Amino acid sequence: MITHAQIIAVYDRIKKAITKTPLITSDRLNQKLGFRLWVKCEMLQRTGSFKFRGACNAISTLPDDNAPVLAFSSGNHAQAIALNAKLVGRKAKVIMPKDAPLVKLRSVASYGASVYLYDRITENREEIGINIQKKMKAHLIPPFNDERVIAGQGTVGIEIIQQCEELGFYPSQLIVCCGGGGLIAGTSVSVSGKFPKCKIFAAEPVGFDDMKRSLAANKILSNKPESSSICDAIMTPSPGKLPFEIAKKYVQGGYVVSDKEVCDAMKVAYQYFKLVVEPGGAVALASALAVDFEAIGNDVIVLLSGGNVDEDFFASILQEDTYSKYLHELIK
Repeated sequence: MITHAQIIAVYDRIKKAITKTPLITSDRLNQKLGFRLWVKCEMLQRTGSFKFRGACNAISTLPDDNAPVLAFSSGNHAQAIALNAKLVGRKAKVIMPKDAPLVKLRSVASYGASVYLYDRITENREEIGINIQKKMKAHLIPPFNDERVIAGQGTVGIEIIQQCEELGFYPSQLIVCCGGGGLIAGTSVSVSGKFPKCKIFAAEPVGFDDMKRSLAANKILSNKPESSSICDAIMTPSPGKLPFEIAKKYVQGGYVVSDKEVCDAMKVAYQYFKLVVEPGGAVALASALAVDFEAIGNDVIVLLSGGNVDEDFFASILQEDTYSKYLHELIK
């Protein structure tokens, strides 16, 4: 099991390579919500998501053999692996779904990595990865079921601790976007190490609420293969085994939000914080904005995990009249 002390050590090792992203709030929004909502802006991390942290730590621990790096990802982990490999002079190959957002595919290519495209409905990326790894003799770095990656993602929590202390408040609740579980696993370890009374929850889209259901059942459950969502970054079939074991110890439960609520949250992030957030990165915010949400305590932190969204798609979200009556009141 990864410890708070281990994550501190990782942070000390990689902090010069990563960006310390801001933790901010909106007085105008807080007045309407009735509690203080803080957003951790990981879309401002290098490569546009928290994934840079885990990839940075994993690659920094590889042996000095100059072997290539291989990863499978919906896009954000792919970008993080591609850039980190480039920074240390290693070749990289990433396995991505054919329907990945164009902005993510272009970004991976811009960092010099080669891309293998697969069909996420009919093919298994883990099996593809194992076969390619054998042929390339590469170091395979999974997106979430890896201790090095989880510890790297946990450095988000170290920064949250520092920022809460600087701002002078104790967080009562933390909501984290959740796909395979690497981010919530690492962050829950680090934040609980300093703020044990802070209640931690996963946030997932409808059809991909595997972490919430798995925690309730005390065993790993999978999503239906035919499920779909606009939240491409967190459309995983099930929680990773290692992240789930960690989550069982630290995570209270989960929230589930619709694509419409995610779109509303993306608009609120833009309206109140002037931030561009991708759908998968907005599910924690969507959870805190839900009409039936009941805040635990006075200071709720949500993790905005990424901002890699195609321009045309983001523009269409802002232009569409998808506001619920509740969100309309917030915007007025």
